[in-house]
Amino acid sequence: MRNLIVFSAALLACIWTTAAFSAPPTSFSQAKRLLEKHIYPSEEYRETFYCGCTYNGKKQVDADSCGYTPRKNAKRGKRIEWEHIVPASRFGKTRACWSEGDPACTTKKGKSYKGRRCCSKVDADFKRMEADLHNLVPAVGELNGDRSNYRMAVITGEDRTYGACDFEIDSSRKVAEPMAETRGDIARIYLYMQTTYGMPLTETEVEMFNNWMAEDPVSEEEQLRDARILEIQGNTNPLISVGF
Repeated sequence: MRNLIVFSAALLACIWTTAAFSAPPTSFSQAKRLLEKHIYPSEEYRETFYCGCTYNGKKQVDADSCGYTPRKNAKRGKRIEWEHIVPASRFGKTRACWSEGDPACTTKKGKSYKGRRCCSKVDADFKRMEADLHNLVPAVGELNGDRSNYRMAVITGEDRTYGACDFEIDSSRKVAEPMAETRGDIARIYLYMQTTYGMPLTETEVEMFNNWMAEDPVSEEEQLRDARILEIQGNTNPLISVGF
């Protein structure tokens, strides 16, 4: 696979540490609390990922700070939500708990269920992926909902549906295009998830992500965020801390 970035097991082992006071989250709910308290703890860090809107400690978005205009859901457009850059369905759909369920995934009324709800209950590896702080960012709630589980891609044209926010969605193709300033960040997260958890990527995706990383190199902001995550979760994203 051309330009595929591969990290050795030895390197990955070095990236995981036993940093003092590190307490990796064991659930998505716990991850959200850690993000609020430790990764984005104050005003200087509180900026939405896709649009660059500031938000306050109550998770209220300042739309004037970024020129955001809601497409339809004004209520979700006023708050931040924690977005999985790599959607949970992407790393969950190949797991048995997602497609088949589990004997433990049964309601009090005896009705069985599957999918994300089941995996979050019974699959330790899925819960670790779902709660990985490297894959979680603050996003305007409406964008989080509209992006859904669409893959990242390049969309022809500049149809600004969300005011000044440079984020496009093509529902017919089920793809989303982020602004250029975040593409390298996104690429490094996707490749981190691939390397850390064995999540498959297509050759087309790998080529696109390599291009995005070259066009949008690691920023100081990424490095500082990576360092804060190391303190809590005990590991770094090697594409940020080591380079490529």
